[in-house]
Amino acid sequence: MKISIHPLFLAVGLISAVFGGFPIFIICALTALMHECGHIFCAERLGFECTKISLMPYGAAAVCDIEGISPSDEIKLALAGPAVNFFMCVGVAGLWWFVPQTYAYTDLLFYSNSAMLLLNLLPAYPLDGGRVAKCILTKFLKPKIAEISIRIVNLAVVGGLVALYFTVAHNITVLFVGAFLLCSAITKSPPVQKINFALRKKKRGREIRYVILGENATYKDALRFVDSSRYLVLQIYDNEKFLDEITEDELYEKLQNCNLYDKLL
Repeated sequence: MKISIHPLFLAVGLISAVFGGFPIFIICALTALMHECGHIFCAERLGFECTKISLMPYGAAAVCDIEGISPSDEIKLALAGPAVNFFMCVGVAGLWWFVPQTYAYTDLLFYSNSAMLLLNLLPAYPLDGGRVAKCILTKFLKPKIAEISIRIVNLAVVGGLVALYFTVAHNITVLFVGAFLLCSAITKSPPVQKINFALRKKKRGREIRYVILGENATYKDALRFVDSSRYLVLQIYDNEKFLDEITEDELYEKLQNCNLYDKLL
């Protein structure tokens, strides 16, 4: 997994160090990384690939190839990040309950995870809440109408953040978030790219891993068992009857012309 660092991310860290806010900067960066690790873990479990994490001045973002993902799986993927922040908040709050003295050392961790959780649950794309909203809208509306609808929701959330800044929370961060969502609302979404499994490097001397699957197993089911340290061999059975055997190379080759949700046989 590659980690790319934007120059402005380093600049923000340097400014934080100069003005005494470096501990807050580090905790917020680690919170963002844990959030993205939740997405990456879920993507791997669903059979998709994440190539890198980008650290930017406004947070972190996992770069994943999710072409062909179903709306239900995308909802799971979107909620995986906030779930990490939620359980971190619960864990820290539990620690306070049993060991109150730790509050002074863990309060920033709790508040950074709380902020990350609440921010990403906003129904504005490309935040996680917006991705969930978009998936739900596509189930009831045509893709074009759903796209327009989510952009309108983005603009409404931006208006709410601006109102929040001028009425209650006089924090410049609120305006930065609003500007980010405004750009997302007026920018065309980039096209997704299909994972090229054929380009994956083969390691020599790997142990062979045999996995038995049923006749209704899909490519997504098979990819859950891919392990870089072992060579995968799938054996397909119909109850007790052997149907076919698919090697890892054959699986990757078939995936170039199939959808993740297609059956192996």
